[in-house]
Amino acid sequence: MAKESFYKEGRYIHRDISWLSFNYRVLQEAKDKNVPLLERVKFLAIYSSNLDEFFRVRVANHRNLLKVGKKTKKQLDYDPKQVLLRIQKIVSQQAMEFEDIFQNQIIPDLNKHDIHLLRRESLTEEQQEFVNTYSEEYLMPYVQPVLLVGKKVRPFLNNRALYLAILMKDKESASEEHHYAIIKIPSHNLPRFIELPSKGNRHEIIMLDDIVRQCVRSLLPGYEILSSYSIKLTRDAELYIDDEYQGDLIHKIRKSLLKRDVGPASRLVYDKTMPETFLHYLMDVLEVGKLDLIPEGRYHNNSDFFKFPDFGMDHLKDIPLPPLDYPPLHNTHSIFDPIKEKDHLIYLPYHKYEPVVEFFEHAANDPTVTHIKIIQYRVAPNSRIMQALMNAVRSGKQVYAFIEVKARFDEEANLRWGEQLERAGIVVRYSFPGLKVHSKLALVRRVEESGPQLYAYLSTGNFHEVTARTYSDHGLFTFDKRITTEVARIFSFLETVKLPNEEFKHLLVGQFNLRKKLIEMIDFEIAQAQAGNTARIHLKVNSLQDEDMIDKLYEAGQAGVEIILNVRGICSLVAGKKGFSENIKAFSIVDRFLEHSRIFIFHHKGKEKVYLSSADWMERNLSFRIETAFPVYDKNLIAEIKEELSIQLSDNVKSRSLKYNQVNKYNENTSNLVIRSQHEIYSFLRRKQTELLLQQADTEENVAE
Repeated sequence: MAKESFYKEGRYIHRDISWLSFNYRVLQEAKDKNVPLLERVKFLAIYSSNLDEFFRVRVANHRNLLKVGKKTKKQLDYDPKQVLLRIQKIVSQQAMEFEDIFQNQIIPDLNKHDIHLLRRESLTEEQQEFVNTYSEEYLMPYVQPVLLVGKKVRPFLNNRALYLAILMKDKESASEEHHYAIIKIPSHNLPRFIELPSKGNRHEIIMLDDIVRQCVRSLLPGYEILSSYSIKLTRDAELYIDDEYQGDLIHKIRKSLLKRDVGPASRLVYDKTMPETFLHYLMDVLEVGKLDLIPEGRYHNNSDFFKFPDFGMDHLKDIPLPPLDYPPLHNTHSIFDPIKEKDHLIYLPYHKYEPVVEFFEHAANDPTVTHIKIIQYRVAPNSRIMQALMNAVRSGKQVYAFIEVKARFDEEANLRWGEQLERAGIVVRYSFPGLKVHSKLALVRRVEESGPQLYAYLSTGNFHEVTARTYSDHGLFTFDKRITTEVARIFSFLETVKLPNEEFKHLLVGQFNLRKKLIEMIDFEIAQAQAGNTARIHLKVNSLQDEDMIDKLYEAGQAGVEIILNVRGICSLVAGKKGFSENIKAFSIVDRFLEHSRIFIFHHKGKEKVYLSSADWMERNLSFRIETAFPVYDKNLIAEIKEELSIQLSDNVKSRSLKYNQVNKYNENTSNLVIRSQHEIYSFLRRKQTELLLQQADTEENVAE
């Protein structure tokens, strides 16, 4: 295929270009006047944090592809240089908009609330004295200038660290020759935002960067400082171990982690006002090329805005939506009793995470429980779940944990947890070479009067108490033997690496039947549409990139199947194009909670098939991971999921169209009713909570009678 375009003849949007479009949706939140001011500041941080990881992983990967031989490049269906150029152009444009939002929208709005971000020139005498004292007492131990002498001195810039690049000349020399130095801004050691003495109700702040600028002259007394410019280097963070099939995988991961922060540069961010001669000098010294350059404003590392002081101004934050109790599993003597009666579904973070934690804590303390099994992908630093597992082992129970150490940026934490669990006596198994385990499953075995029984928890998200406060995920508690026996089969495979003796009939499992069954269900809808019957597919995913699945959705749309796509992040499918994909509607919601659930609904001739899943529709998920999609059989729970999706489909506040020619355009409000789906879903679940409480009260009253 010709490489004149990485859009592949208009059939797909390159995944990284689509991802940049998603991250722009995050930036849109920062400039939305309807978003509370301090939340807009937070979205600046989220945007920046996302972009850092993107350059450390995705852009670094494209840079490495530039270095491969011609034979390997021919196997690619796109030109990595063309992608890098497009990424550079888009990110540079977004950087300009970021700076405009920050300087011309956020700062003036902060000023209206008496929060002022000051520069050195605006300081009062008292504040100047404060800054000088702060520099002497806190800053000086961390700042040490490094003089640059062409290629003779090549300083190593730490990954994601901030530096000031100093342009100066020798005071004692008549020569106009320029000299250069760099100074690290110690934002990893000191607060980035420092509150200044101020009067009345004013809150005045100075950034650490500007305090360093203030003390440059005392650090370089023999030079006349002409100007200073902030810079930041991002380094390749990918661990190139996915294709390793031999040797000690854990050892290779540990070794790779040591190299993560010293990898080659993948981006040099610099102050756009820097003179071109100075920039070229730095490019030479730091060994970066034109494709690595991203001009920004005066400040970088804007993920530090997560720590922007709020001065107790809660009115400038989102209104509280405290997580709801899920009554059937709240304050139960044994959580297994209500699960045995029927399936239960919680929707985080609208619901409290407590039932998940108690699932493990009750299992640890229940004398009838003999076995507990879990898949760990990402876990909270101080995890009650992990503590419950260790307590269970001390109580004589058999506990098994599969730990996926290739969870990007959580590798080190997972290795530490693995060691801690092993020391406690838990049987721990680690990653498979060349394959990630991404399923979110737990299984408990109890010996009851009727014999051994299995209870399972299946989720779209991780066993992580912290992210459960902001990630929207569904979790299913079930005693249904159709599901629990197949969950047990997955764990058996993870423990023995022996293929299951029986096929999965209810669960869709990556490496076994996930892709195949999804295609079969799409084909069924195609056949129904061709027969003139109702045919519909509704998918909610984080990312849609797998080209084979996209082609199948195109085929379905052209056959007359109505397709609705709710995609938070990457969407490589081209939606809403006349004569091509007009039956496919795609939209995206970015709001206060991160949309993380994966939901697949197929009309199936009126007998709807509804699945919740850990899997996105990306090639890596469907081809190179152990993923699980699990069916929802309870009609009431199906109705609940459909209502939640219907609310999101009606969103006219935070929903953006992913139509091919209107990417990120907000969906218009065609009614007088304002629908912000995350708030509406919270209200819907609060009403459900009331209904469940009333049902409980009626049941207790009947029992009492």
